[in-house]
Amino acid sequence: MKKARVAILISGTGSNMVALIEAARAPACPFEIVCVLSNKPEAPGLDRARAVGVEAITVDQRPFGKDRAAHELAIQAELTARNIEWVALAGYMRLLTPGFVDPWQGRMLNIHPSLLPKYPGLDTHRRALEAGDAEAGCTVHHVVAEMDAGPIIAQVRVPILDDDTPESVAARVLEAEHRLYPSSLVRAIAKSV
Repeated sequence: MKKARVAILISGTGSNMVALIEAARAPACPFEIVCVLSNKPEAPGLDRARAVGVEAITVDQRPFGKDRAAHELAIQAELTARNIEWVALAGYMRLLTPGFVDPWQGRMLNIHPSLLPKYPGLDTHRRALEAGDAEAGCTVHHVVAEMDAGPIIAQVRVPILDDDTPESVAARVLEAEHRLYPSSLVRAIAKSV
């Protein structure tokens, strides 16, 4: 079976990255993780990727200043050099321009810690608690130029308990993310064939 070649983009610790790498080890998994790329050379996820034998690359955003398009061209060059077919954003904390997103339409996924379309952006768990929501959750969606607005692939709901804090909700949602992201990537790849 030919496996889809996937790159994971991260900015931080990469816990969802680890979940995707672990899922890819299963013989029946339809994807392989070819590389992990970060915009931050100090991202702890880079060392985590290297520790399990996955190529880890940095395309530091700082030398590019405010020129997001030039930074993204450098990222695209790395992806092209490795014949990447799919991109999984896993805590990549940088908005991408349409010039980068559009060519990946239908082949770039993101995981977001809310039940989209509720609470795009940051501070999702605090916002859910302040709104008095009975549940939180996570969403895997296709990436489009507008932040957290792409077509939804799958969601998992997590109950909000009476004594919850943003941190306790985040911990439960993160566990759900680790299960949801690999299965959603499998689903998206299968649907594209």
